[in-house]
Amino acid sequence: MIKVLIADDNSFIREGMRIILASFGEFDIVAAVEDGLQAVDYCKANEVDVALLDVRMPNMNGVEAARLISEGSQAKPLILTTFDDDAYILDAVRSGAKGYLLKNNDPEQIAAAIRSVHGGHSVLQDAVLEKLRAGLTAPAAPAAPAPAIDRSLFTERELEVMARIAKGLSNKEISRELFISEGTIANYITSILNKTALEHRTQIAIYYLTGKLS
Repeated sequence: MIKVLIADDNSFIREGMRIILASFGEFDIVAAVEDGLQAVDYCKANEVDVALLDVRMPNMNGVEAARLISEGSQAKPLILTTFDDDAYILDAVRSGAKGYLLKNNDPEQIAAAIRSVHGGHSVLQDAVLEKLRAGLTAPAAPAAPAPAIDRSLFTERELEVMARIAKGLSNKEISRELFISEGTIANYITSILNKTALEHRTQIAIYYLTGKLS
């Protein structure tokens, strides 16, 4: 059983999520709290696998809660929120959140995200990733990796490919910009995944933008 904490100041959403997740039979909802401070306190004092956190909550928001939970417990924070909170996305990822998911996802997708985060993976759905890219890239500004990225691991061409993945370009678009074949792009991506132990291009984008490998 995956031990899950739910933190949301909306009692309807909080209790609804409790009922929905409990119906899967693989989640043990150990607590349902109404603010980030309660979430942090509970995770520090009890065994929690995944902390499902809203962003906007009284006393302490989900971003700060994610940071404290990551630093002070074994629980893995997963942000569940709305498009209105897109300004918090980068802060949440940098604060230790292992995923950022929209509330309008169906229960199966939310359950799958919890399983993935519990398994040690990062989850950032495409719609949220687009928000992250939009907030970090501007047409006139070069896409530079976060300082935490270890540039020595990669060739210059691999770094160029990573930068364009982070901008949301497809392999075809990258091949046009760099004047190399799509097959060569695929080979570079495979090399990047092998060097970082990441599993897919979304995780490459997260790593390039935040310096985080998990």
